[in-house]
Amino acid sequence: MKKILIADAVQSMLDRENSFFQRSDVKLFSATTNDEILALHHAEKANLIITQLDLPGMSCEQLCSTIRKDRNLRDVSLILLCKDDETDLERSSRCNPNAVLTHPVDAHQLLEKAQQLLQVPWRGAFRVLLRVNIEGNSREKAFFCRSENISTAGLLIETERAFAEGDRLVCSFFLPDSRQLVAHGVVVRSLKPTAQRPLNRYGVKFTELTPEVKSAIETFVEKKYQQSHWKPS
Repeated sequence: MKKILIADAVQSMLDRENSFFQRSDVKLFSATTNDEILALHHAEKANLIITQLDLPGMSCEQLCSTIRKDRNLRDVSLILLCKDDETDLERSSRCNPNAVLTHPVDAHQLLEKAQQLLQVPWRGAFRVLLRVNIEGNSREKAFFCRSENISTAGLLIETERAFAEGDRLVCSFFLPDSRQLVAHGVVVRSLKPTAQRPLNRYGVKFTELTPEVKSAIETFVEKKYQQSHWKPS
């Protein structure tokens, strides 16, 4: 599980983005001040912090200095957003971040940098046939649904069907250059429908992968990654 701590002002800019932030293996925390960021990082030990130079509360210099000097807090990547002027860029450099991006920030560039720092594997979109076996129900049902993405950790599915967290699924699907693959998983996250996304979405964590299935998924994801605009420059 990757933990991302992000300033509210930055998160609002990304809410419209279909990004890896919505994956079941990513947990997102938000804060409105630098004091909240420090308190949340103390409690959660984030893997990545995304914030702005002039967030309310303690100064960004003080926040970053506190984090970098504390052996229990410093193992975190930091992305800092600031104005594109000499004063802010100089202040940002003193904060010792992993990356600095200037306003107006390109959302895709920010997500790409976050993905690089977290080393989160890219997931490709494709269609799968899910054979669903819910605990307590002996009847097995099969139906098509769309998977927005997939990795060896799991996948995010989009369907009219309703599931509950904890429901166990058996996923049967085909990938290019592979025969039919079967993976067992459990629903670990649910996303409510919206006007833009009217279907139910669920994060499914794989609980059992054979070496053959794992290898096929890794090969598929690597090929998609090479073709994707997410590829690091």
